[in-house]
Amino acid sequence: MTTPITLPPLSDLKTEARQLRQDLAAFGTTISHGQSLERIANRHGYRDWNTLHAALGNRPPRRPLALGTKVRGHYLGQPFTGELVAIQQMGPSGRVRITVQFQEPVDVVTFDSFSAYRQRVSCIVDETGRTTEKTSDGRPHMELDPIA
Repeated sequence: MTTPITLPPLSDLKTEARQLRQDLAAFGTTISHGQSLERIANRHGYRDWNTLHAALGNRPPRRPLALGTKVRGHYLGQPFTGELVAIQQMGPSGRVRITVQFQEPVDVVTFDSFSAYRQRVSCIVDETGRTTEKTSDGRPHMELDPIA
């Protein structure tokens, strides 16, 4: 079972369910939205959608992001530690634009014969510390680890 702290945000799970319906429809199998939600819950190790949804609601509260906060996580799949040097609230959605100054430059290219290092990046993250933008393998561009 996926633990609540490692579950994707609710919006990502619902997108996953919609995509499942579309994929099955392409092969001639029709399922309801409710059935696709149940399958997504099962995929993540939960008995049903209600149980998964309850687990999401029981996540430990995140401490609000603040200037100067030390953070760690992954940027484009690469681990980092750094500091928040800018924060801007993006309206009532709970999303914030952050700028992270990395402690050590992060190589954002996975090719052996080429490198591109970043020392500072800006992005918009949701309340879970993840961007909605994803890499080609489906991973969010920025993933902040939970801040205790």
